[in-house]
Amino acid sequence: MLDNIIFGLQIVLALIGGYQLLLTFFGWRRPARKPRQEPQKSFAVLVAAHNEEQVVGALLENLKHLDYPKELYDVFVICDNCSDRTADIARSHGVYAMERRNLNLRGKGYAIEWMLKELWKRPRQYDAVVMFDADNLVSPDYLQHMNDELCAGSRVIQAYLDTKNPNDSWVTAAYAITYWYCNRLWQLPRSNLKMANFLGGTGMCFESALLKEMGWGATSLVEDLEFTMRCVKRGINPVFNYDAKVYDEKPLTFKASARQRLRWMQGHFDVARRYFFPLLWAGIKERNLAKIDSALYAANVYVLFIGSILTLAMYFTMTFPGLHQFTSLYNHAPWLFGSLTVLQYVQFPLAMAIERAPKATYKWIVLYPVFLLSWWPITFYAFFTQNNKQWSHTQHTRVIRLDEVQSKQVS
Repeated sequence: MLDNIIFGLQIVLALIGGYQLLLTFFGWRRPARKPRQEPQKSFAVLVAAHNEEQVVGALLENLKHLDYPKELYDVFVICDNCSDRTADIARSHGVYAMERRNLNLRGKGYAIEWMLKELWKRPRQYDAVVMFDADNLVSPDYLQHMNDELCAGSRVIQAYLDTKNPNDSWVTAAYAITYWYCNRLWQLPRSNLKMANFLGGTGMCFESALLKEMGWGATSLVEDLEFTMRCVKRGINPVFNYDAKVYDEKPLTFKASARQRLRWMQGHFDVARRYFFPLLWAGIKERNLAKIDSALYAANVYVLFIGSILTLAMYFTMTFPGLHQFTSLYNHAPWLFGSLTVLQYVQFPLAMAIERAPKATYKWIVLYPVFLLSWWPITFYAFFTQNNKQWSHTQHTRVIRLDEVQSKQVS
């Protein structure tokens, strides 16, 4: 009985993995750029910040020099429970410092929800709301691309996410490789197939009318994933703009990375519990591939959790011959599943090549399997601590400016 269950789970996981691998082939083609429109949409640019005095100034300088009419956007820094000079720095750059004090409802999702309520009270209203993190940098044409998307009818837009410090350590390089892979072989295929894209926590743009209609309501540890699921459930597919670039700072150490990823996985379990079955059922009932795909994306955390346990169990029984040997799907077609395993890893250097990753980053590819395997214990621990709603702040101290990032990309 147990053997049949384990074999059945292997088949389900193999089908999901095969589906994800199949989708990557639709990421080879870059879509044509949206027709350029005259700047007409106004934007409220929100910057989420908690004790970010070291890095917020570089972003605010960056935002002052966007290639977009200055009268069509205002910048608001959400100073969420700050105990440093974040608010003072924001004011010194001539932007709005929105100070929030609430030690009970902590975290980015709650801060955004509060900020939107404050925004709707103001005399000036905006066509759209853009969200960044304080450690980000933004390509100068970002708002122009968002303007083009909104004019084309898009209501929720995710920009291309990149890292601004890929070569600071093997950990930051691993994040950068993941981003290049996700942009080209995860987001772009779904964009080409007119399916729902997934929000990435920053570089997001929302039509104001939509936010007012449905509210924010995303206060989990992964507010971006939660809002994505809420949109898809309502039949609104977020879109991906490949040309609008946002650069994110990544933690330098494995310890800081593990803490950040643990928070992500805890939140992911929470969202999967609430949205997987409703989206899957709605997708089947409506024959809506975008909803089915989003349900599978929500379930990925369980796929990783179950897959890691099964893999370890199989290796354990093979190591000790006296134990009962579970039937392995691999044994039925070793060449097929061996090839698929190799392909799963080859995707990452392939994505680096397609995305023209900096040459200096390629040396870190040998350590990337360590980063991938580290998701197993993190996900396992997250499963048993998924009810923990405590927001963990990632400290940012690396001050990098946009010209430095762009000069390293061409080196």
